Amino acid sequence: MAQDADTGTAAAAAEEDADDDVIIVTATRRAQDIQDVPIAVTAVGPVQLERQGVDNVTQITQVSPSFSSSNAQTASGTVVLRIRGVGTTSNNIGFESAVGVFIDGAYQSRPGIALGEFVDVERVEVLRGPQGTLFGRNTSAGALNITNVRPDLNEFGGFANATYGNYDHISIQGAVNVPIVQDTLALRLTGAYRTRDGYIDVIDRDGNDLGDSNEVDQYLVRGQLGFETSGGIEGRLIADYSKSTASFGAAIEVLASPVETNNLFAAVGLGARGGMAAPNRAVSAFDTRGAQRALDDLISTSNTLPVADIDQWGVTGEISVPLGDFADLIYIGSYREYRADNGYDSDFSGLDVFNVVSGGDTQIDTMTHELRVQGEFLDGALEWLVGGYYSDESIDQVAKFNLGEDFGELVGALFFAPTGGAFGANPLTVLSGGIDPSVVSASNAYSQSSKSWSLFTHNSLEVVDGLKLTVGLRYSDESKDGSFFQPEINNPLCPAILGAIGAGNVPAPLVSNVFGLGCFAFTAPAIGSDANPFPLPRPFDDTFSDTELIYTGKVSYEFDEPVSVYASFTHGYKSGGFNLDSTAAAGGADPRFDSEEVDAYEVGMKARLIDDAVTLNVALFLEEFKNFQVLEFTGAQFQTFNVPKANTKGIEIEANIRPTDELTFNAGLTYVDARYPDDCAGDQVTPNVITLCGNSLTNAPEFVGIAGATYARDIGDNLDFFLNGQLRMESDRRTSTQARALAATPDQVGTTALVPFDVQDGNVKINLRAGIGSQDDLFAVEAWVTNLTNEITRGVTFNTVLRSGSRSAFPQDPRMYGLTVRTKF
Repeated sequence: MAQDADTGTAAAAAEEDADDDVIIVTATRRAQDIQDVPIAVTAVGPVQLERQGVDNVTQITQVSPSFSSSNAQTASGTVVLRIRGVGTTSNNIGFESAVGVFIDGAYQSRPGIALGEFVDVERVEVLRGPQGTLFGRNTSAGALNITNVRPDLNEFGGFANATYGNYDHISIQGAVNVPIVQDTLALRLTGAYRTRDGYIDVIDRDGNDLGDSNEVDQYLVRGQLGFETSGGIEGRLIADYSKSTASFGAAIEVLASPVETNNLFAAVGLGARGGMAAPNRAVSAFDTRGAQRALDDLISTSNTLPVADIDQWGVTGEISVPLGDFADLIYIGSYREYRADNGYDSDFSGLDVFNVVSGGDTQIDTMTHELRVQGEFLDGALEWLVGGYYSDESIDQVAKFNLGEDFGELVGALFFAPTGGAFGANPLTVLSGGIDPSVVSASNAYSQSSKSWSLFTHNSLEVVDGLKLTVGLRYSDESKDGSFFQPEINNPLCPAILGAIGAGNVPAPLVSNVFGLGCFAFTAPAIGSDANPFPLPRPFDDTFSDTELIYTGKVSYEFDEPVSVYASFTHGYKSGGFNLDSTAAAGGADPRFDSEEVDAYEVGMKARLIDDAVTLNVALFLEEFKNFQVLEFTGAQFQTFNVPKANTKGIEIEANIRPTDELTFNAGLTYVDARYPDDCAGDQVTPNVITLCGNSLTNAPEFVGIAGATYARDIGDNLDFFLNGQLRMESDRRTSTQARALAATPDQVGTTALVPFDVQDGNVKINLRAGIGSQDDLFAVEAWVTNLTNEITRGVTFNTVLRSGSRSAFPQDPRMYGLTVRTKF
């Protein structure tokens, strides 16, 4: 029977080879030694995940230098995954990630859906570069392939872990494996519960403590039935449920608005600082110390705590059926339902200005089917695979917004300088004939239905001893229906403001700003025609479809068994879709964005040296993107667009050195030049595109290095211990979409100012862990610390909503430490 990577044979092979330093991966949908796979892939097992404190997808940054992540105002809806500096921002639910996530072979349609606890995990693979021929949808930057431990058909056993740490961190994990019919049927139950206080203190405009944000409060349960028949049919059925109610997403102001520093908030009765109470912030674009002090304080000002209620469940089934001695039929199917309700202060200040109201709902239902036949021919010289894939996804989101009690006065502060206060403290009320903006509310409903199918093949032929040629093809067909409408709207303000503008009651220089604030994009009434000259939101109900041929060609040669080289070319693809935002079709604009394509070139070497004591892997790459998908927050709305050109190139080096049986060193270095070339705009003349040209991609540092060491040995006949240290170094990186202020016209691009505090300085973060336990794994105790020196860094920096000139940031985790107790049975 041909060996199938996605079923029990791969797990068994991994277990058998563990003591020989052989890592088995399924990066090519077959069980292979990682050193024999002609692609750049990092594989991390459960021990390394535990020792580096990797609890979920976003923390893979600690073990893979080419991988990075960031998230913003919600824990699940705004996570961005990047490989080699390339990722897709995801504040817009219509955007799909450029880094595909696969759990037990099933595609996860959004990164946030895959944020569950890493528990009972066999292996995490980071596949670098486009992976579309084998892994299918939306892997233009790479893929994460996560495999959980399978049920053992023969032995009863399990484990339990308990952790306590700072921020009142409590974590309990465990699993139990129960053979039901020996060698035939087994049940594996896995569970995890984690809670932790938030590390950002949230205070209101008067300095009163509202509580913590960026906390953890979640649990997960997973059950698996594994089976194997006497005829060789094997597989498993997986069901899981998870829930999170953590408060997440407070932002820290790092630069004060000129409206504050010029005392204009005070002029309209909003206090000297306009609702901000955190003690530190920069007061000018050159006050870098003030900006860093604000981050180090980890204090956010808001009028309410963020709230969230997220749950999901899913089932995955896989089965492998032998077709004679040289082929297998493999089926993997899944169904998943995801629900999220988030509420937060969207202006990120102590003023009551603009709120995302809890009670809305995000629903994503996804069904996938993959069927493939794979096997060997010509005495194993030819490894072949053909298959088909189908997915059906529906997205429904209702977002509820309202304007707060202070919205009118905030507008008064913004208008005070240009008008000299001529319209009073609440100009919108004056201009509208007495309507206070606080009565405005709206519910915006977005939906998208997606269907995708593809046919694919992936084949490797050993032409002569050591020389292999690989060819992969995938024909992909994507179709989507997208829509936006308003089920509820209460906005008498906007029509009144439009009337005031039409009557000439608004000075000409202020017309654009009065319209933009009086008909604020998220709460403005949606109209269905071009009758109004202003770009009001517009309902839409449209379709998108696209097809693409994805292909790859690779050649590899194994000189001597420890050393091989390879070269590859891949044409990858990520589907376009809909900008699911209320302003997407404003003024008759097309709400769709185009598909993203990439041509990727890679050469590499993989070697085992000095009697396998040294493993050294090197990859050089060049990836050229067309119609690169970008989402940008302008300060008042989210805009999606395509940049004609974006490139990433560089080198990756990974090494593992074992000078003795007790001591192991690991190191990784990634150099990436990921940027928009000087001619990135092509024929486009829109400022938000041309202003990007010549700048690096967001959160793409040039250098990332990882280095670590583990020392482990026995103590007598019963105990053993280990010491582990790991550091991650990165150079400077941009943390927002735009590097410069938007140019009004193309000829102003070179003169526009740099966006203040956009760049996160280079930094080093250190993790340490030490443990002692019994040699039979009956018990173990470990002490650990992550981010030892408490480096406070930013993942995203943005223009603070409705605070002209202000900048805010979402910080990353500070120092964490604790104690973990483990047992196995």
